Amino acid sequence: MTRLAVVTGGGTGIGRATAGMLAGEGFDVIIVGRRAEVLDDAVTWIGPQATAVTADVSDPAQIPAVVEAVAGRPVDVLVNNAGAYLAGDESTLQGVADRWRANLDSNVLTAVLMTTALLPLLRRPGGKIVLTSSIAAQRGGGGPYSAAKAALHGYALDLATSLGAEGITANVISPGYVTDSEFFLGRMTPEGHQHRVDATLIKRAGTPDEIAETVRWLVGPGGGFVTGQIINVNGGSVLGR
Repeated sequence: MTRLAVVTGGGTGIGRATAGMLAGEGFDVIIVGRRAEVLDDAVTWIGPQATAVTADVSDPAQIPAVVEAVAGRPVDVLVNNAGAYLAGDESTLQGVADRWRANLDSNVLTAVLMTTALLPLLRRPGGKIVLTSSIAAQRGGGGPYSAAKAALHGYALDLATSLGAEGITANVISPGYVTDSEFFLGRMTPEGHQHRVDATLIKRAGTPDEIAETVRWLVGPGGGFVTGQIINVNGGSVLGR
């Protein structure tokens, strides 16, 4: 039977590039996101091995739609890529609470709910869990977004510890500045772009395809002995941690 991968946040940017890579490796791919039109465009780009599920995976009531699409098949790869930097008015304590909860829901709860729901279906042995973090988790600067992405690191270590004996690996990929995504939509200035490029050692931004290539290694034959790791793909913006 063809191997199966599930990619959340699979309609754009890193998620779309990752889903396309996995399809190219022979996987059937289920991409999950909130916007049907974006997912439809991604399915057209990826090809016939892709199917889409429109769901907000921070909402427990919408998770069963993804499980239904899996249809009882073993899940070989789960890429928890859904997440976003969410701004908000923090001039009041209620505003602070609202913004922090929104960022935790978007970046942490999405991964926790999706992983929990698919855990019984993950292939044993051989299942791979990948979580997408951010350089912001390691150097700060993102407020609740930084904290939420850092929480994924601890969650991945817990998953790796609890699932290792069953032959399932869990790892985090922590990208640096990546263009060709919606992350900075409407927020990036030329000065901001140049500042982020200058912060790298190789003096350029990364691409979604380069993150997808890291996923390719992790979920392929060469990544089978790698688990419980935070893998930095950031052009040298943050060194060795």
